Amino acid sequence: MTTLLLIVIYITFIGLGIPDSLFGAAWPAIYTEFSLPISLGSCITILISITTMTSSLMSARLITRFGTPRVTAVSTALTAIGLLGFSLSGRFVFLLISAIPMGFGAGAIDSGLNNYVALHYKANHMSFLHCFYGIGVTISPYLMSVALGGEGGWRGGYRITFFIQLFVTAVTLISLPLWKKVGSRGMAGVGNLDEADIEFRTLKMSEMAKMPKVRAVWLLFLASTTIEFTTGVWGSTFLVNSRGMTAENAARIITFYYGGMALGRFISGILASRVSSWKIVKIGVCVLGAALILMFFPVGKISGAALFLVGLGNGPFYPNLTHLTPTNFGADISQSVMGSQMASACIGTIILTPLFGVLAQNIGTGFFPVYLVIMYCLMIVYLIRMTSLLKKENRYAG
Repeated sequence: MTTLLLIVIYITFIGLGIPDSLFGAAWPAIYTEFSLPISLGSCITILISITTMTSSLMSARLITRFGTPRVTAVSTALTAIGLLGFSLSGRFVFLLISAIPMGFGAGAIDSGLNNYVALHYKANHMSFLHCFYGIGVTISPYLMSVALGGEGGWRGGYRITFFIQLFVTAVTLISLPLWKKVGSRGMAGVGNLDEADIEFRTLKMSEMAKMPKVRAVWLLFLASTTIEFTTGVWGSTFLVNSRGMTAENAARIITFYYGGMALGRFISGILASRVSSWKIVKIGVCVLGAALILMFFPVGKISGAALFLVGLGNGPFYPNLTHLTPTNFGADISQSVMGSQMASACIGTIILTPLFGVLAQNIGTGFFPVYLVIMYCLMIVYLIRMTSLLKKENRYAG
């Protein structure tokens, strides 16, 4: 039963990844058809990020009241509704409306399932979980490219992914009885404790903000996510404008960047049975540091290899630090902290990734490696801070 439910969760995370990279592939066709400025695409992505952040912060209360399985099923249905809305949209305003259920659904799935896996499964399962998210992120642009080459156009791409997400929704609904059976077998992520032995609590943001560990982990997620999304969004532009690559070659390198991220998470899953999550995080941080040094070499191929290593090093950070949440903060408040972590990660996508675009326009894309180094230094400072606080409380599982 445990393995069967894990498969369901993996399938759900594929569904979580599908909408995340779909819009970027469709936007050139959308703004051309609607005769819109290119910059209006940011309105969609920011709206999705804001609603994702909002639902992440609400997740603890929702899950406490309705349970993870119901919240997961409803949230998956919301993302399917959003995809259907995009496929039927004839005006830009309908795209904005459709973005709202897509964002609300994504935030609740992300924080809810991450916490559930952190509580009930081992660290390697968390890394593999995020590999399946990578599958969803990878296949959706391909499906959109196929649709754009046919009669359906970008709406056809959204229609295809809607039916995939509808299937995922059906799977989550059918699997509802499994959750209770697995939940009663003990929580492998926190020493096989039974849920009945833990009094779960929901904390307000103001309460968590007073906790030094929570503030530290917020900044860790913020820094890592900013590196991840800034590299994905602006890496190609940096290679073209500052390293003299063609747009085609630069796009190919960014594909390798995402491949490096998926590979890093896959290797993390393999190592997790022998190496602690903290050691995997530190190994990844070392690889990331070496990658950023290579980024300063003014040679296109070296910078391309550096981007692959950025994905490889930064990739394991998110799943491993996520899995450590119940250990770092206690299973009783892990869902509240998990939701706040997802929200802090969203700030990186809403504010700090677009911020680089503003800086690049005024300073130049050559600032790209420096910007990543600033985020890396923030990560190092608060990684040291976090481990120091955990050691004082004898919670450091290094």
